[in-house]
Amino acid sequence: MEGLYTPEGIINKNELWLKYRYWVRREALNLQARLPACVELDDLIQAGVLGLLNAIEHYDAKKGIALSTYLGQRVRWAMIDELRERDWVPRRVRSNARQLSAAIQRIEQETGTAASEADIAKAMGVSLAEYQSMLAESNNSQIYSLDELREEYGDSFEQPDSAHEALNPLNETLFARLSTQISQEIKNLPEREQLLLNLYYQQELNMKEVGYILGVTETRVSQLHSQTIKRLRARLDLHS
Repeated sequence: MEGLYTPEGIINKNELWLKYRYWVRREALNLQARLPACVELDDLIQAGVLGLLNAIEHYDAKKGIALSTYLGQRVRWAMIDELRERDWVPRRVRSNARQLSAAIQRIEQETGTAASEADIAKAMGVSLAEYQSMLAESNNSQIYSLDELREEYGDSFEQPDSAHEALNPLNETLFARLSTQISQEIKNLPEREQLLLNLYYQQELNMKEVGYILGVTETRVSQLHSQTIKRLRARLDLHS
């Protein structure tokens, strides 16, 4: 952290900007790779830069939040907000995603066990192949899925602007509680889905690499990832 503080012990905002501005482009490139070609890189970078500037302005080291974590979350949220304002995901895909989560929720409430793909497809009145096609489509519409879950189920937070900066103390408490809840729900997932999330989010492997470890194709990893996120969403709905 040397160089990021002035002699008076105050965060040096200029140094922060110089240190992290190139990181915004890297995050934008990573995100663009998961989006349709119509999404412009420059638009993501612009949204990310605004998110970074807002985060730098409001960062408070006394709150005990790691600087890189704080800046990273707010840059990603700013980019996600930009995409949501454009509403680039087809309605059909959004509708299918909601139906998937609802079907999982009904099955797991009735059986008390993790819903299988065959059970979900049957509940939706589609073939297994059609169900897996829906999974692939909805996975392509997801961005930073775990961040999105935290954002979606944190709608009661007061958010001063689209960059989500300056959460008040109550919001920070609620956000921490939500993060704990999501972590607990992850522990209750089937072991294979827990491993997938660990490899993808914690180990930061890409889907091809995850597929190699799991012994399945990259397409299959995409389907399983989508189903895992839907399962988490369904379980969080029961407690929201």
